[in-house]
Amino acid sequence: MTPIHIQCCNELREKLQPEVTELIKQQRLNRLCEGTCFRKISARRRQDKFWYCRLSPNHKVLHYGDIEELSQGQIPHDSLQEKVSVADIKAVVTGKDCPHMREKGALKQNKELLELAFSILHNSDEYLNFIAPDKHEYCIWTDGLNALQGKEMTSDLTKSDMDTLVTMELKLRLLDLENIQIPEVPPPVPKEPSTYNFVYDFTQQHT
Repeated sequence: MTPIHIQCCNELREKLQPEVTELIKQQRLNRLCEGTCFRKISARRRQDKFWYCRLSPNHKVLHYGDIEELSQGQIPHDSLQEKVSVADIKAVVTGKDCPHMREKGALKQNKELLELAFSILHNSDEYLNFIAPDKHEYCIWTDGLNALQGKEMTSDLTKSDMDTLVTMELKLRLLDLENIQIPEVPPPVPKEPSTYNFVYDFTQQHT
């Protein structure tokens, strides 16, 4: 690429970032609406209690409540008895700044849990404390909560998604400039062959 081509690509990349940021934001909020099952972890490392939290479809309320067992599917809003208004959220804190990490010495020493911990400060001095099931969910929730407050999404996952999506869109725009036709629908799947005799059978033993 010539220097002018590189400059044009960089300018186009910058123009694409707001559009891609909005796409990532909507994906994060959609995931919060689906909800996540969290473990209740104590200093004694008992992990047999669970709770569920999800965002309302209008993005105004977080519904949460205890559940009997680890859930693989969505829990209905009316089954979750507690709620926090998004308008009442004052801040989101992470890691060692979370009250449940400060209060329990054994947890504070656990680096893995520190990297998955986050808390919502709401009303005046009340906290809703989380330990994400994995790093991916941690990024989804902290990004989503920041987006709800109109703040920047700063997780490693957002940075990775941003780079991937902007690069893909950039390549598509450049293909379009080169008059390469990009089909609007995928090509049809070809018919199956009449025979599979051309496939080597590894189950047969040859002498």
